[in-house]
Amino acid sequence: MIEEIKPHIVELRSRLIKMGIAYIISFLIVFINWQVVYEWMKKPLEAVFNQAMIFTNLAEPFVTALKISLYGGFLLASPVIMWQLWKFIAPALYENEKKMAIPFVFWGTVMFVSGVAFAYYVVFPFGANVLINFGGIQFEAMLKMSEYIGFFAKFMFGFGIAFELPVFSYFLAKLDLITDKTLIGGFRYAVVGIFILSAILTPPDPATQFLMAIPLIVLYGVSIIIVKIVNPYKEIQ
Repeated sequence: MIEEIKPHIVELRSRLIKMGIAYIISFLIVFINWQVVYEWMKKPLEAVFNQAMIFTNLAEPFVTALKISLYGGFLLASPVIMWQLWKFIAPALYENEKKMAIPFVFWGTVMFVSGVAFAYYVVFPFGANVLINFGGIQFEAMLKMSEYIGFFAKFMFGFGIAFELPVFSYFLAKLDLITDKTLIGGFRYAVVGIFILSAILTPPDPATQFLMAIPLIVLYGVSIIIVKIVNPYKEIQ
């Protein structure tokens, strides 16, 4: 038994080492250019907060650069990481399942980028405008750089992952794991889950939460249509 498992452990270690090397290289690339990335991350705020952010800890600028590099490095290395995971899993799959790899990676990437773009250009500027101007002239906005970077990254990754719903639904349907009845039956629970997720990932104002929740509910409806086409529920006669 141990002899049978050993080759898989060796293979897993090899894949993890390659993923680690890709991540380290990506981290260093982003770290060298962290100021450029930082300016890109600040851009959605320009209309309502066009000034330098503050820091209250001596090491905060350096920690901010590390945070940017950690998030950005993962994003830059993600194609290599996905490919290495696929190479590890592929030998255990059937031929028809292996054929789904390229479409899955392609559409997964498209939907992730679409989610990030929607958050970056639509939801985030709107939410930032509401929150910064909420107190009117009674408050002065002074944003901490490290806190902003963490919030921004969570926000973007949240939208990117959420937009993967139709892609996962399609491939789960292709594998006969779900039908349209499965998604329709779970619709009420999905709506509750979507609003909870929106409350966690967005600023604490209802307008911004709805800006995330409504597209996700629409995507859930699109997923039902996709699954109905791919693997419709059939009544047992």
